[in-house]
Amino acid sequence: MEELATVTGISRGDITVVSQIKSTCNSCSQVSSCANGQVAKAIPHKKLSFTLSKPKSLYNQVIDIGDSVLLTVPEEDVLRSAWQVYLLPIFGLFSFSAFGQWLVQEDILAHELIAMVIGTFGGYLGYRLAKKLQSDPIKQKKLQPKILRVLPKPLEVDNISES
Repeated sequence: MEELATVTGISRGDITVVSQIKSTCNSCSQVSSCANGQVAKAIPHKKLSFTLSKPKSLYNQVIDIGDSVLLTVPEEDVLRSAWQVYLLPIFGLFSFSAFGQWLVQEDILAHELIAMVIGTFGGYLGYRLAKKLQSDPIKQKKLQPKILRVLPKPLEVDNISES
């Protein structure tokens, strides 16, 4: 996954960049007649700012304020993280709900409300497991964006003459 950002500050090997958060509503052909598109137009676009360390591969390259850089995050790590965050709570909810329903069918539990509480508890356990897995410092470091390369500056043209 790659994203374009602009350098806004440099301090002791740390580079502060700003990236524009984009709405997908602007690319749809129904944007003029869709309520979500109208809301996306009305709300100003937000900017995301963060500080990164200068990668070793770019130590010889000069980076100035105003330069455009290409940021990257490994797609595999993002997908693994999303899988854990979204599916572990759902899996916990479904599996504990099935277990609670089985306990009701076997007349071990007196009421289905208790089975629902067991299912909710399973969803909460899945959430806690996902949260624990996401708090691992090694995984958090893998999800930090990195500067892939500095993009060349556009040519500045002051005067165009016809020959």
